[in-house]
Amino acid sequence: MSTRTSALDAVIFGVDVQSGDVRGDVSYALVVFDGETAERDVVSRRKLRRLIDGEQPAIVATDNVYELAEDKDALIHLLRELPAGTRLVQVTGAERPEPLSRVARRNGVPYGKDPMQEAEAAARLAARNVGYEVSAFENTTQVKVSRGRSTGSGGWSEDRFTRRIHGAVKRRAREVESELDEAALDYEKEVTEKYGGYSSAMFTVEATPEELPVSRERSGDTRIEIERERRDGIEFRPLAKRRDPVLVGVDPGTTTAVALVDLDGGVLDVHSTRTADTAAVIEWIIERGRPLVVAADVTPMPDTVEKIRRSFDAAGWVPSSDLPVDEKQHRTRDVAYDNDHERDALAAALFAHDDHADQFDRITRKLPPALDRCEVLARVVGGEESVEAVVADLTEDDDESEESGGEAPPEPSPEQKRISRLEDQVERLEGRIEDLTETVEEKDDRIAELQEELERERSQQRQETRERREVARLQRETERLERELEAEREHTEELEGKLARLKELWKLDHSNFADVAPEKRDLVPVKPIEQFTREAIHGADERFGLAEDDVIYLRDASGAGRSTAELLVDVDPRVVLKDGGLSGVADQMLFEAEIPVAPADDVTIQEVDELAVARESEVEAAIEDWEERAEQRRREQNREMVDRLISEHRAREEQSSSD
Repeated sequence: MSTRTSALDAVIFGVDVQSGDVRGDVSYALVVFDGETAERDVVSRRKLRRLIDGEQPAIVATDNVYELAEDKDALIHLLRELPAGTRLVQVTGAERPEPLSRVARRNGVPYGKDPMQEAEAAARLAARNVGYEVSAFENTTQVKVSRGRSTGSGGWSEDRFTRRIHGAVKRRAREVESELDEAALDYEKEVTEKYGGYSSAMFTVEATPEELPVSRERSGDTRIEIERERRDGIEFRPLAKRRDPVLVGVDPGTTTAVALVDLDGGVLDVHSTRTADTAAVIEWIIERGRPLVVAADVTPMPDTVEKIRRSFDAAGWVPSSDLPVDEKQHRTRDVAYDNDHERDALAAALFAHDDHADQFDRITRKLPPALDRCEVLARVVGGEESVEAVVADLTEDDDESEESGGEAPPEPSPEQKRISRLEDQVERLEGRIEDLTETVEEKDDRIAELQEELERERSQQRQETRERREVARLQRETERLERELEAEREHTEELEGKLARLKELWKLDHSNFADVAPEKRDLVPVKPIEQFTREAIHGADERFGLAEDDVIYLRDASGAGRSTAELLVDVDPRVVLKDGGLSGVADQMLFEAEIPVAPADDVTIQEVDELAVARESEVEAAIEDWEERAEQRRREQNREMVDRLISEHRAREEQSSSD
């Protein structure tokens, strides 16, 4: 597990109460630590929050999280408000923290009782991956897409407004879903459908907020809210696993090589890279052990190796003169390596172990069984302290000062000898326990590897499931498009048939019948008009055009006035076939314009969609019949006119005689 927070590429805030009470007015001692320098300041609670939001440190470290929050609810609120990527760390332990002074001494970090010194100690401990991350949230995040404004109430315009907002929510929800799919994140979706779209859509995503492709926003009709799912309580998670002490050999350059050796001289790992920077090399070392000695194969120590050494507060080792190639080859003859850079790093680590092997043995023999060997070795080798001083420092109580010396112990009694034998037996049993603990840790590591493999398999299965869902969706979309295509083909065939019929009618209307089939040469096109109104006449003219010498069919000839009749007279049709009776005005105007009018029943009309056809012979017969009736009507009108003139003449003569 890599939890590197080395300040070489991250900023750490160390915080401790300077004055006041966390439940009221309080000021904090703040140390901003970047791995090499520490900036100090005294800030208010509000300024501390602004600095955290502005600089977004990797860690906010303290010896007690309840110095930043007065109770559990306030702590949860603080965790929710921290920037993405910023962790809250309690460096003194989990639910039952140790005194900060004890933790600082155990890890070789300077400590003082002044609040600013305690804040700096917390920052430096967190930089060494000491402490527990405080968390109240799962790695599950809820993304809610909802309305960005109220829909109001009442009125037709409010209906349109509501429909627009719900449509915008639906569109934005689909965009969020698409972005989650592109990021290959697992999620569950729940929508609330409303008039015109969605009133809200909830996505429960298996990811932290910083892993999401979307963020909080409020834009016009929609808004997006993001909230992590809470745990039932507060959880403390260690920043790093236990790391065994190692000796590190480094060969810097265009290709950087690193080798790790344990305290028994066994080679643990070797690595070389042309692309990784110093921070990446340090992270690689952190993941594999706790360096006691950092070594180089040349003297003086190169700057890059010195920088790595300082980052771990480890002891340095260089040879009295640059190691010859033949000595390096001989010392690494039993070890496999890929290139000369790895050989040089291995040689530096192995020669450093050779120089410290006797010292390691002497220190180990002097240690009481209850003390951590790694802690003592780190302080003796790296800090150049005596074994006795370190043992006394680690075994004394926090409130007791270190004793400078004492009288020589008296001759042990039989009871004391028995106690000593029992202590030796306990020591052997504790050694056995350590061996068993190492076996358990190895099994735990194997279990972790298998769990990672299982997680990879599950991830692959989830990916395959998403792919199957996508294939099913595409298949449904393909089927829908095929249905639409089939419907369009049927519509096209229908239109093609209609076009063929219209072409036949056009031939009838515009040709000299030489290219028309013999069985159709006696046909003439008829153009129907639904009613004898101006709107109907204009509509027919827009659909298929009305021209001189057309045969026009009035489905309803009633109700026409003078202006309507004039509109039809202007067309000057060949004949007007009608259903129903004409008004007197329209009949007179058509008669005066010498436009034949005949009952539609006298002609056999066959309708084709919006047009129709009739037999030429029947149309001619209808025209001839009208001409006969028109001639008779003109004679009658002339007769009536002559009778009227005679009557008027006689009336004038009688008037003259009486006068």
